[in-house]
Amino acid sequence: MAADNETSICPFDFSEALDFDPALADLMQRCSPARIRLPYGAADAWLITGFDAVKQVTTDPRFSRAGIIGHDYPRMTPEPIVSPESVNVMDPPHSSRVRHLASQAFTQQQVDGMRHRIVWLADRCLDEMEKEGAPADLVRHLSNPLPQHTVLDLLGIEREEWPRIQESVHRLLVVGAGSKEAAATAKTELTDYFAELVAQRRTSPGPDLISAMAAAREGEEQLDDRELAVMTLTLALSGQDTATCQISNIVYLLLTRPELMRHLTRRPETLTDVVHELLRCIPFRKGVGIPRVALEDVELDGARIRAGDFVHVSYLTANRDPQRYPDAHEIDLDRPTVPHMTFGWGGHRCIAMPLAMAELEVAVGRLVERFPALRLAVPAEELRWDTETIRRFPLELPVTW
Repeated sequence: MAADNETSICPFDFSEALDFDPALADLMQRCSPARIRLPYGAADAWLITGFDAVKQVTTDPRFSRAGIIGHDYPRMTPEPIVSPESVNVMDPPHSSRVRHLASQAFTQQQVDGMRHRIVWLADRCLDEMEKEGAPADLVRHLSNPLPQHTVLDLLGIEREEWPRIQESVHRLLVVGAGSKEAAATAKTELTDYFAELVAQRRTSPGPDLISAMAAAREGEEQLDDRELAVMTLTLALSGQDTATCQISNIVYLLLTRPELMRHLTRRPETLTDVVHELLRCIPFRKGVGIPRVALEDVELDGARIRAGDFVHVSYLTANRDPQRYPDAHEIDLDRPTVPHMTFGWGGHRCIAMPLAMAELEVAVGRLVERFPALRLAVPAEELRWDTETIRRFPLELPVTW
């Protein structure tokens, strides 16, 4: 690390269980935003860590996501994960239009209508695990297949295509320097595949998310084919990203913190609040995500950010800001419900959050209900954790019951 006025070299490669990255913990202690250098990209960046400051950056139009396009911006992966046309690198009002149209497929009412399908998929996964018998790998039986199968099923993608898509998504998320060409190829393959799929759904719509997004309208406005293809790719990525990791991470905490499992089995009606508190505490990724660029000089928390500077925010540190969450590093299942930033904030908050929450609630709820005696089949210290991608999760989770 470095002194407050120096640039900190930040590989952000810490991956020991679900311990908090000590580099991020150190940066949290700074009195003002820090300058950081990430593994890839031609420039340094500012890192914003406090909840209120992160909230400002994510809602202030002086900080632009669209402004990073065309630049070799500071990032964690050799190939930028995000497509230039993605809603994740749009600014209002364009992003507002795309998000509003796409989010019509993810209203709470729409997701409630999908829940029975998610329960069916979860029970099928757990049926297979139970049939195979203990010990069983929960990652292989539930964490991997349920979110992937859910989003691909809801997108209406033929089952024989699932393995190929899952492999391409994985190649896109790898952080190693030698993976750049493979990641670029994977992104092109996925975008082309979803472009063809969108064209098919325009002429032959069905009861799937792509058709629902294609049918979404606001007056005369609707998503064009390219926007739909990129949005579909974004959803496919999320299906192998957040929910997949978080099912394993949440179950890991339940199995290594017996008081958490006891609370959930005794008070199943608190499932949603429990999931939110665990999501707040879990360091679900390494480092940071997509930066913004300052469009003009901005004073923020004692730092003068110049026009053209790249700015990263850390949702992980914001979720542990002691000014917002007393005893922020502790898991408190009786903590008053206060929104967290695990699904982002502001104009780039995850539009599919209701679907992700439904997947997590169903996965954890059905697992605890059906396997109340669930426990790890190996000592926790023997578990292996992902070191290849930007995500943090156990590679296997051997369980018995």
